[in-house]
Parts: sequence; structure tokens; C-alpha cells
Amino acid sequence: MIRINENYAKLKASYLFADIARRVGAYTAAHPDKPVIRLGIGDVTEPLPPACVEALHAATDEMSKRATFKGYGPEQGYAFLRDLIAKHDYADRGCKIEADEIFVSDGSKCDCGNIQEIFASDVRLAIPDPVYPVYVDTNVMAGRTGANIDGRYQGILYLDSTASNGYVPAVPQAPADLIYLCFPNNPTGAVATRAQLEAWVAYAKLNKAVILYDSAYEAYIRDPRIPHSIYEIEGARDVAIEFRSFSKTAGFTGTRCAYTVVPKTLMAFDAAGKPQALHPLWNRRHTTKFNGVSYPVQKAAAAVFTEAGKAQVKGLTDFYLANAHLIRESMTRLGFSCVGGDNAPYIWINVGRDSWDFFDLLLEKAQVVCTPGAGFGKCGEGHVRISAFNSRENVEMALSRIADALK
Repeated sequence: MIRINENYAKLKASYLFADIARRVGAYTAAHPDKPVIRLGIGDVTEPLPPACVEALHAATDEMSKRATFKGYGPEQGYAFLRDLIAKHDYADRGCKIEADEIFVSDGSKCDCGNIQEIFASDVRLAIPDPVYPVYVDTNVMAGRTGANIDGRYQGILYLDSTASNGYVPAVPQAPADLIYLCFPNNPTGAVATRAQLEAWVAYAKLNKAVILYDSAYEAYIRDPRIPHSIYEIEGARDVAIEFRSFSKTAGFTGTRCAYTVVPKTLMAFDAAGKPQALHPLWNRRHTTKFNGVSYPVQKAAAAVFTEAGKAQVKGLTDFYLANAHLIRESMTRLGFSCVGGDNAPYIWINVGRDSWDFFDLLLEKAQVVCTPGAGFGKCGEGHVRISAFNSRENVEMALSRIADALK
């Protein structure tokens, strides 16, 4: 008889954002006269940069003509986009990343979830807490964990991120094989210094481990001392895979384009202890299970790297950071301790009470949606995340409503 993958039964009853959607849906159905402002999920609201729209239209026109029509493209991404990424995102920052080490995809969420397929089922995991749920849930689905006991899965080395360490987890004493890091962090908005990343690279080298580095929010970094890429750290090519996205950078959440970097010098080991390059493994997985991002979308992504595109993307990220500044300033005035919002579009707020209770309070009293910290892990309890992704008018209105609700 056909059987299910019983690892799915270990997962919590619902995925965080699905649970939020359910609660918000129930509230709006019961109160259709009370418009809700959503500052929960990290979805952009502003239109695509004009340079990207122009390129998208031009590429779509190409698809309408026999002479310029494109069918299947290279699964790894067109050379015109990979070359631009290699130059502008890496070479210009002093990072030695080659174009064919870059794999274009339809989203970092997919890549962060899929990358674990190229590693053994019994590797030792180190994952921050709080954390983007995809890192944990996909490993649960793959059978790398035990049961969820008291809010944590057995078999994961949890890296506590709390106020005491500035929400940047310290290198652990115990060994690990596969390490998940995200900076600027989702959900906390915290950033890692060069020294902190150097410590992680040294730890990975010592333990023959691999770092999975999610830098989807690097475009929001404004502090020149903060690295935008793990590859700015010497030796990181030999221990790290990096994920990046055009979603929050250039508003591609509905257009879908991202990329993953797997250096050719990055090795893992087979059962006999023999080193094996991860680049060809990921290339095989990527080309077997993925047919590539559409040509018009890749042309739109390439426009990000034009002079006009760079200026327009900077304008977009500046706009959201200005929203973040308003949110952090307002919540601080209300007496809450906050991090994030300066080099990231998220504000992590210590509310000093049950995070789902605070979520319900804002929804019911202010008609504002935030994200309860408990949904990101045990260390997220007592916190909420507020996203800066919305219009200025909505952000200002939401903050006014929150202030009134908390009087």
C-alpha cells in the first residue's frame, strides 16, 4: 500500500503565515466595516522600478516575434544576468565569485528549502532561534529531526538569539555540520559584524561544516562596516552557500527571481570521508527539478544593475527604511525595546507578554496585523515583528491606531 512521509506529522499544526492569514480572515469576515492594515508578512507594496518594467515590456515584445522568441532557457539562468550579478554584487565588493557559480531561481524561499536535498539525512543541524520557519520545517520534512517537544525539534542545535547577545547567535561549543545564518536577520532585523562572521567561518572550517547564508535583505544595509555578503570574509568560499533575492530589493515578490551561489571550491564529504564538490551536486539537482526563470523576468532583473535601476532600487529601499524608522521611533516612544529598522526592513519589538496575545490585541483594537514572535521559535516569545513593507499613509495610520489601542 502507498504510504505517506510521516515526517510531515512532526510539523506543528499550521505554518506561521497560514495561521496569521486564518486569524485575519476570520476577523475581517466578522468585521467587514473595519479595514485592516497588514504589517505582518514581508510583502512589498510599491510598484516595480521603472527600469525593470521597461525591460519586462521589451522582453515580452521579443516573445511576440519569431526572430526573437525564446523557448526553454538555461536552467541555471541566462549568461547576461549571471554575468551582471557576478560583477555588481560580488566583484565590485572584492568577492571572487564566478558567473557559473550563480544559479538563478524563482525565489530564495525555494532555494533555502531545496538546498538541504544535497546533504546527508543525518547531518547535525545548527539553526538560530528565532528564525525564518522554512529552515526548520524543510529539515523536519526531510527526516533530520525528532519530535517537537516544548516548542523545539529534537536533533537541532538551536542558536539562541536574544537581547543579551544583540539577537546575533554566538558560535556554539558543540559541533555542527549544516549551519543556517540570515543577515540582515529575518525576523529580528539584527545584523552581524565582520568579526562575528569571521568567527562563523572559522567555526565552519574547524568542523568541516557548511554555512547556508541567507542575505535576501542585504540591500537594506546602510552601515558601511557591515558586510553585504559572507564572501567578503576571507575563506568563506570554502565553507558557505549564499542566497539572494530580487523580491525585497526590487519588489519582485510577485515577479519571482532570486539566485543561489555555490562556489566550486566548496566541499562536503562522502561516507568514506572523501571530499566531494557541492557545485556539481547542486547543478544536477537544479537542472533536474527546475526549468529556469522566464526570459522576460530575467531581463527585468538584469535592469536592476543599470544606472537607472540602481538609483530606483536605492529609492525603494530608502522608502521602506524610512517607514521602518517611523515604526521603531513610534514603538520606542510607547516604551518598547526594539532592534532592526536601521539596516533591515523589520522591527523586532520586545512586548513583554505573550506574542499571540499581543497579535490579537493589535488586530482587534487597532486593526493592524503584526507577526507574533513565537511563530519564529521559542526565543521569539514575548516579541512581535512589524514589517515596513507598506505605503507611508498606511504605516502612519497603523502607528496612530496602535498608539490609541495601547493607551
